[in-house]
Amino acid sequence: MTDQPADPAPARSPLLSLPGAVSGDGVDAPVAAHYGSFNGEQRTLVSGDGFVDLSHRGVIRVSGPDRLTYLHSLTTQFFADLRPGVPTAALVLSPNGHVEHAMHGVDDGEAFTAHTEPGQAAALATFLDRMRFMMRVEVEDLSAELAVAWRPVEPAAGHATGAGAPSSTSRSGTGGTAPVGKYDVFPRTDLEGYAAAAGPACGTWAFEALRIERGEPRFGQDTDHRTIPNEVGWIPSAVHLDKGCYRGQETVARVHTLGRPPRRLTMLHLDGSDNRLPERGAPVTLGEREVGFVGTSARHHELGPIALALLKRNVPVDAQLDADGLPAMQEVVVDPEVGLHVRPLR
Repeated sequence: MTDQPADPAPARSPLLSLPGAVSGDGVDAPVAAHYGSFNGEQRTLVSGDGFVDLSHRGVIRVSGPDRLTYLHSLTTQFFADLRPGVPTAALVLSPNGHVEHAMHGVDDGEAFTAHTEPGQAAALATFLDRMRFMMRVEVEDLSAELAVAWRPVEPAAGHATGAGAPSSTSRSGTGGTAPVGKYDVFPRTDLEGYAAAAGPACGTWAFEALRIERGEPRFGQDTDHRTIPNEVGWIPSAVHLDKGCYRGQETVARVHTLGRPPRRLTMLHLDGSDNRLPERGAPVTLGEREVGFVGTSARHHELGPIALALLKRNVPVDAQLDADGLPAMQEVVVDPEVGLHVRPLR
C-alpha cells in the first residue's frame, strides 16, 4: 500500500536518564543500547534477572466482540479459540505470501493488544481498520500511551518454547544459553516504576545478542520485501498450518508441503580479528558470487561476533562465507531441505 501513514518518531525513553545509559542506533535510538557493560548485561539476562526497555516499539489494540474472528480471517495465526493471557505471534501477508506486517500480542478477554517493530504500528493499524467491513471491532494505535519491556522467564514445565511469540523460541540442538522471555505491555507513565521493580536495566545490545543466538529474526531488520515465513523460521510460531484461508496462504502451503524455500535464515559466526560488525544489508558472498545479505549483528558474551543472514537455499551449510569483508561460518537456523521432510508419501 502506498498511502499508509508513517509513525511519529518514538518518544525518547525516560530510562536513558539512568546511570551509564547510552542510547542505541537507528530504529533503536530512543532506548538504551547499554548501561555501561553489555557483556555484563547479557549475563544478567542469562541468569534470569533484569529487563530490557523496548518502549520504542509500536503498540496497537483491537477490541470488540468480533475481534478474534476478524484477526483469524486476516492473519496467519489461529485466533478463533485464543485463550486470554496466551501470547501469540501473527503475520499479515501479501497475496503472494510475502510478509507485510508482524506482531506479537495477548488477548485479555476484551481486547487483543499487540506490539510491532518501531515505526510499524500506524501502517498495521490502518490496514486492519480498512478491513473491518461490518465486523464489530475497533482498531487503535496506542504507541504514544503504552510501553513494551522484555524480561527473561522460566518456561513452564512441559511447555514448548516455540508455541508462543517468537521471543520464546530457542533453536533446538544448539546448546546455547539464551533465555526465553516474556513481553510486558503497560502504560508509558509507569515505565520508571516498572524499571524500579524489575531491575536491573539491561540494554538492547544484550537483548539483540541473545535474540540472534536464539535464531529469532526481526521483521524489517533481518527480512526484506520478498521474505516469506518459510524462509525465516516463522513456522509454526507465527503461522498456523491447519487453519482456513488467509491472504498468501497458497504460497506458504505450497513451499511447506511441496518444495523448499528459496532462501534460508542462518546464524553467522564472524571472524573477530577485525574490531567491527557488518553493516545491516551488506552482501554475503561465496567466492565471487553474492548469495545473500546480512541482517542484524551483535557481540555475544560467549560466542563473540555473530549475525543473522538470509542466504540462497542452495549455499552449502559448511561453506565459509564473506559478510561485508568479514570471514563467516554458518550455524543452521532454517534447514535448507525443510520442504523435503513434509512431502506427502506417494
